[in-house]
Amino acid sequence: MIRVLIADDQEMVRMGFRMILESHDDIEVVADVPDGVSAVSKARELRPDVCLLDIRMPGLDGLEVTRQLAGPDVADPLKVVVVTTFDLDEYVYTALRNGASGFLLKDAGPALLIEAVRAAERGDALVSPQITVRLLKHFDGSSVKARPAPPSEPLTAREMDVVKEVARGLTNTEIGAELFLSLSTVKTHLASVQGKIGARNRVETAAWAWRNGVVS
Repeated sequence: MIRVLIADDQEMVRMGFRMILESHDDIEVVADVPDGVSAVSKARELRPDVCLLDIRMPGLDGLEVTRQLAGPDVADPLKVVVVTTFDLDEYVYTALRNGASGFLLKDAGPALLIEAVRAAERGDALVSPQITVRLLKHFDGSSVKARPAPPSEPLTAREMDVVKEVARGLTNTEIGAELFLSLSTVKTHLASVQGKIGARNRVETAAWAWRNGVVS
């Protein structure tokens, strides 16, 4: 069971998300809250598997909530997916820099919402493909917190192949199909890469790849 917290200042949105999520047997909404302060409090209390956060909320906005729950200084970060109406580069940059493992537009539809929750829970990241390519091409040291480069030890050829596919926005399953690897092998390579480059998740791995010219 994937335990989800929803934070959005619009009651109708919270109700809609709850209905969509709870129509699936593997997802349970453990709380829905209308503001950022409540989101931080409830998330720390309940430790949900995934937090769905709107950006524009009273008290604390979703970007600050993301930083407090999943940021670089958080010892035991939660999985956060930002779901918003606003497709603005500055919002996406900040959300990912603050530790979000997904960024989704509210008009993406129920299927993508469910997939984003499941992806976050299993350690993948789902960012709308058009956003992924547009943004990651512009990642540099000024737009994202810099990560160690070069890596602590060289990446193998297969690890480099996996990194390139991550930077394209592919999920682990898609990478496995593309490279003829099992899902467990993809996860092993990705974990090794993240250890070598000091990345906490696949979004930072993709950003590292774009910054360091692994993809162009």
